Amino acid sequence: MNIPETVTFEEALELTQSLMSQMAAGEISPPEIEQAIAQLVKTKNGARGFFVTYLTSEGTLADNPSPEVIQALQSSSEIVPELLVKNLAMSSAAALKHRRNDDEETAQGSDQVRSRTTTLIKQVKMEQMEEIAADLRESAVTGEGNYQAFLKRWQYDAEQREIITQVLEELFD
Repeated sequence: MNIPETVTFEEALELTQSLMSQMAAGEISPPEIEQAIAQLVKTKNGARGFFVTYLTSEGTLADNPSPEVIQALQSSSEIVPELLVKNLAMSSAAALKHRRNDDEETAQGSDQVRSRTTTLIKQVKMEQMEEIAADLRESAVTGEGNYQAFLKRWQYDAEQREIITQVLEELFD
């Protein structure tokens, strides 16, 4: 699978969808899987597109990540740790919002993304994740710090910030 050096977010979505179809059908070798994902996650657009598609997919590939997926994610220490921690926070806050709106089906989708993200975080085990989680937790608690803009951009309220704090504490303490 050929991944362009400067992949757009939209291209990354399509490439990941194609890659996951090939993985599910057994049409691609483990080394090819690892190489394709490593290429995707070395850019922010590629990594964002990969995670959106992978974590929300209908199939079960993301429920039990293969060693190739984990190794590929570990190859991008600049981008992957922060995106995983942010995905954990966003899916947790989204589930709460959907439940408030009596949209249980969508809330369960957010729960699934949170569960899959938690699995990846535990298996990828990158040192930076703990520091990023601590910074995000501090911003969620105080409204200040490195992730203040992130929390503000998504307009998380006090209850959502509390959920984010809890999930990060459960995983990283």
